[in-house]
Amino acid sequence: MIRVAVIGGGIGGLSAALALRRAGLDVQVYEQAPRITEIGAGIQISPNASRLLHRLGVRDAMDRIGVLPKGVHQRRWDDGRTLQRAPLGPEVEAAFGAPYYHFHRADLANLLADAMPPERLHISHKLVGLEPRGERVVVIFDNGQRVEADAVIGADGIHSRVRAALYGPEKPRFTGCVAWRGLVPAERVRHLDIEVVSHNWMGPAAHVVHYWVASGRFMNVVCVVERGDWTKESWTDRGEVADVLARYEGWHPMVRGLIEAFPETYIWALHDRDQLPQWSDGRVTLLGDACHPMLPMMAQGAAQAIEDGAALASLLAATPDDVPGALKRYEAVRKPRASRLQELSRANRVRFHLPDGPEQAKRDEAMRNVGDRSLANIAWLYEHDSAALT
Repeated sequence: MIRVAVIGGGIGGLSAALALRRAGLDVQVYEQAPRITEIGAGIQISPNASRLLHRLGVRDAMDRIGVLPKGVHQRRWDDGRTLQRAPLGPEVEAAFGAPYYHFHRADLANLLADAMPPERLHISHKLVGLEPRGERVVVIFDNGQRVEADAVIGADGIHSRVRAALYGPEKPRFTGCVAWRGLVPAERVRHLDIEVVSHNWMGPAAHVVHYWVASGRFMNVVCVVERGDWTKESWTDRGEVADVLARYEGWHPMVRGLIEAFPETYIWALHDRDQLPQWSDGRVTLLGDACHPMLPMMAQGAAQAIEDGAALASLLAATPDDVPGALKRYEAVRKPRASRLQELSRANRVRFHLPDGPEQAKRDEAMRNVGDRSLANIAWLYEHDSAALT
């Protein structure tokens, strides 16, 4: 039986570990933090990912703690005029065989961790080195532990230590965009009567996304602006609510009301990264943000990490005697799709932030008439099954 070490106990690492176990592999997860958790607030899981999680036996928990939005509503920044509405509820599940969810990140991480045997989750294990040794890789941790594995999966996020061990330090590019996030208790915004959809307000050099999470107990709000002077990428730095309000002067009263309701806000700078020339080296590969980080403007970062794990499980189970070959195949089948979504996320950053004028009017007309979120136009993304590779 193939022994797999998954480095990173976030949503990508845990879903990969569950998929690998379901495929019959011997899996251990190593997380550097003292507990399994996720930083951040909201996360969107579209059908291309939710169908994969359902197969892991966690649908009941997902339905219990997630929110099932009825649609996506994209609106103009000042007067709230609708630019596009598209279904996300029963129509999407009927068309693609799986629902669209909104979660609090920690809720999703916890339900995945609960599905893993606890003896296979190892916290406080910070990677310090990898040593290829024939048909094994020795994984070395800062606590002195050394483990051998047939395959190592770096699911350790945007600041991946596995990626650094393989390819050296990276050089992210600051996009000029800064984001504030807030998690607002439902009672603070009850008066705004916000429907259960994914909201996206587009305006000059800024946009705002918000949606219900945690069984409707909180509203997740993310405000993204251009030309920010904050350059730190950490998700744990506190911002000032007054700064967010000042930046959104003149925006629709619902947007302003949401920001005014922030109990606190966190600020981080959005960085972009060049595509890696390769994801795998021998018996070591990367997954999710470790190899294809993307801006949040397609809401596909977590979904693509979940797809990665399902593909890896399928390929490693199919060719257990050729781990390096399976990892090369994984990269070959996954990289084009992930790269496409990276590019679309970059394009949406520009599209969401157009100044009022001819280009903005052209965008609005295309959204009304073509509808990039219509069932027909989004099918390429939602109907994909990344496990169906063999």
